[in-house]
Amino acid sequence: MRIEEFKEKILNECAKINIVLNDIQISQFYNYMCLILEWNGKINLTAITEPNEIILKHFIDSIMISKYIQKDENLIDVGTGAGFPGIPVKIIREDINITLIDSLNKRINFLNQVIDKLKLKNINAIHARAEEIGKMQQYREKFDYATSRAVANLSTLSEYLLPLVKENGEAICMKSQDINQEINEGKKAISVLGGKITKIDKFNLSDSDIKRSIIVIKKINKTPLRYPRKAGIPSKEPIK
Repeated sequence: MRIEEFKEKILNECAKINIVLNDIQISQFYNYMCLILEWNGKINLTAITEPNEIILKHFIDSIMISKYIQKDENLIDVGTGAGFPGIPVKIIREDINITLIDSLNKRINFLNQVIDKLKLKNINAIHARAEEIGKMQQYREKFDYATSRAVANLSTLSEYLLPLVKENGEAICMKSQDINQEINEGKKAISVLGGKITKIDKFNLSDSDIKRSIIVIKKINKTPLRYPRKAGIPSKEPIK
C-alpha cells in the first residue's frame, strides 16, 4: 500500500473515533506497518498482514484505550508482542511514558528497531515474563496503568497486571465482546489481587462486525506479596 492510500484510510478510521493525526504521526504509523511486514516473515509477529486489516485490527484497536489514560501518566504494556497496544498509543500520545514487556527477545529486538526508526521518546522495551517483572522492586506497583491485549483470561491477566499497578491506578484489559463468563470467573482473582472492576465498555470496531470489550479494573488495595506466582502457574492454576 502506498503512503497516499494509507493516509486516506487511517485518517478516515481515526475520524470515526474523533482522533486527528498530523503528518508526522501518519508517517510513523506507515513506517511501523512497513516494519511489521518486513519482520513478520522472520519472527511471525502477526497473522494479520493485509494493510487495511493492520490499520483497523491493530492500529485503531490499540488506540481505543487512549481515552482511558490521563495526561502525563505511565503505562506498562504486558505481553506486547509486535507492540500492541503500546506503540500505537505512544504515537498519538507523546505525553505518556510507556514500558513494553515481552517474553521473546526476538520481539524485543523488533520493538527496539521500531522505537528507533519512529524516533519515539520515553518508551522502552524489556525482555521479561509478566510473572517475573511483577516481583521486581523497580516495577512492582510503580505504574499508573497496566494493559494487555489478547494475552490471557481475565483471572490470569489480573495476576499479570495488578501487581504492577499503583494503588488508585488501573488495569485496562482489552478483550473480545463475549466476556460475561470471564468476568464472573475472574471476580475472585481481581478482589484477591486488590482490584475492583469499575467500567466495562462494549463496542464494535469502526463500522465492522468486530466486537470488542474494555474492562477497567481500579487498584483499591495493595497486591499481596505472594502474587504474581511463579512463571506458568497463573495460567495453569488461575485464582478461583
